[in-house]
Amino acid sequence: MTFDPDYGGATASRPWWRRQLDRLRGLRWPSFGSGASGGAPKSPWRWVWRAVLAVVVLYYPVGMIVIHKIDDSSEFAPTGLTPGESRAVAVAAALVTREVDDRTWTPMQPFFLPGGALDNMPNFQRGISSALGRFATELMDQVGRTRGSSQIDRDLELARGFLNEQPTVWIWQPTVSLMPSATSAQKYRAGRDRLLAYNKRLSSGQAVFERRADNLQALLERMANDIGSDSAVIDRHIIERGGDPFDWRCDDIFYFNKGRLYANYLLLRELGLDFHNVIRDRELANAWNGMVESFRLAAQLDPWIIWNGRPDAFLMPNHLAAQGFYLLRARTQLREVSNILLK
Repeated sequence: MTFDPDYGGATASRPWWRRQLDRLRGLRWPSFGSGASGGAPKSPWRWVWRAVLAVVVLYYPVGMIVIHKIDDSSEFAPTGLTPGESRAVAVAAALVTREVDDRTWTPMQPFFLPGGALDNMPNFQRGISSALGRFATELMDQVGRTRGSSQIDRDLELARGFLNEQPTVWIWQPTVSLMPSATSAQKYRAGRDRLLAYNKRLSSGQAVFERRADNLQALLERMANDIGSDSAVIDRHIIERGGDPFDWRCDDIFYFNKGRLYANYLLLRELGLDFHNVIRDRELANAWNGMVESFRLAAQLDPWIIWNGRPDAFLMPNHLAAQGFYLLRARTQLREVSNILLK
């Protein structure tokens, strides 16, 4: 036995490092900032870096969960319309309000915001903006004027310009200008306001909405061309990357197409009411309803994970090919209705 005054009593001989460990175990540590005897207060920086780490770990995941919302509800419809207003114009304006104001316009968000880390929702919203831009263009060129030689409606001209802006513009784009600029969300709101102003003038008889078969036929042709372009993108991507389990771009294509199909579904559903006289006179009700239903089915495909497997794969499906089937079916029906309108 030896007496170790540092340890506090007679102990069996033990190594020095064991005695130091025993001393540390029995040491009473002061609480943070208490100033108690036994040592200086701990540095606040150890708590700062822990707080920063917690924010970094939680900021993006929690923020992404809160923001993420892909709303493909087939029940979405405009409200508060007055007699004489166009339902298609109203649903286009309502869709802008929902995605820009009620949700968050994620395609324009920079990397340091949670929305900037999202993938599927931004592409879904880009698809919606593409369909609305097309509709605004055809509205200005065809439906919103009496003939090609008549004057362009000023509200529709402004709406066309705003709704065809790039969806990714934030308040500052150093590659374009060092000065702040209007965001995509602000421009889409301005386009929405012009659509609403046009609809109000339409209800009071101060604007034109030509419910002619040739105007409807021209609009359907433009939609069909856009869908044909989307199908070509799917075809090329399947050829180049089909069967690749690490294809990170297939979901971008899928959700962009989903957004455009969804917006076109809403527009066509309401156009069927705006042009109900034309559809009735041409006996198009069954063909029109079948076409709209195909768009609804295509827009509501919602797999949990998007795979770009080989088209004849046994285990890994190809969701782009499945979407492409519905997409081309909808396009075929668009062409059928368009051909009937030509007669």
